Amino acid sequence: MARTIILKGDPKSTQHIYRATCRGRFLTTYMTTEGKVLKDNYQDEARAQWAGALFPGDVEVTVCFFFKTKRRRDLDNQNKLILDALTGIAYEDDSQISSLHLSRAYDATNSRMEITCVTSTALN
Repeated sequence: MARTIILKGDPKSTQHIYRATCRGRFLTTYMTTEGKVLKDNYQDEARAQWAGALFPGDVEVTVCFFFKTKRRRDLDNQNKLILDALTGIAYEDDSQISSLHLSRAYDATNSRMEITCVTSTALN
């Protein structure tokens, strides 16, 4: 079974969401206030669209990022926050993701992220 969630807004990279600081001799990474607010918003949007139980077992995830402009971006920096935000909504933990497909497209008037999750039972 496949289900799709659409999250509105311009996708944010990991560099916008996380910061690093030194605590003593140790480097610590933390989520910024902006990142926490964005993650909460993504979770609210996802809960409103998700019908049914969490996917058990392995999950295949396909994400298409729709950007407003064709400015260069690394796709691998875009996905961490949204996959973390779906934890507890689409799947128990993002460690269940057995396959991840990322793509980009452009829509000047409607930037968004379209995330499709497919349970492992639907893949067999």
